[in-house]
Amino acid sequence: MGFNIVLSSPSGAGKTTITKKISQKYPNIKISISHTTRKPRPNEIDGVDYHFVSNNEFEKLIKKNNFYEHAKIFDNYYGTSKNSVNKLHEENYDVIFDIDWQGTKQLSKYKELNLIKIFILPPNKKELKKRLINRNQDNNQTVEKRLKQFENDVLHWFDYDYVVINNDLESCFSQIEKIIEGHKKEKMSFI
Repeated sequence: MGFNIVLSSPSGAGKTTITKKISQKYPNIKISISHTTRKPRPNEIDGVDYHFVSNNEFEKLIKKNNFYEHAKIFDNYYGTSKNSVNKLHEENYDVIFDIDWQGTKQLSKYKELNLIKIFILPPNKKELKKRLINRNQDNNQTVEKRLKQFENDVLHWFDYDYVVINNDLESCFSQIEKIIEGHKKEKMSFI
């Protein structure tokens, strides 16, 4: 079984950017590409950013027990396919999951995944609002919804092995790299 890292954060705290930076720096770490019913953003590609599916397709996959985890967030489903994660492990890749606390709770039930769970927080709510507005992906109503959700999201930090504050992207990335490197060394000492 490969190395499995979970990155979670309130929306807008930087987990997706950091996930992509990790996969670019470490060719042996592949991103678990989630299924979603949300519409693609202009810069997103099906099969690269997400597997975009209809509500009906997603519900069929739930009934077939095809997900390690799934949740409904902001009126859209998101889920991690067992098949795609298992395929990455068969190809000897380590896997990084860009998921929320709900998904992490479900994924944690699969002890064989040996998860390293990292929760990323913004320095404060004011900074989070600025980031959500600056990324220019959501309308004002969605930004407010995400800010309201922040209060609930931060209550779940204790479910994680590490909590990292994203004051500065490079510093946050460096802290997460140290966590990964530490676990890789630990894993190598058992081989």
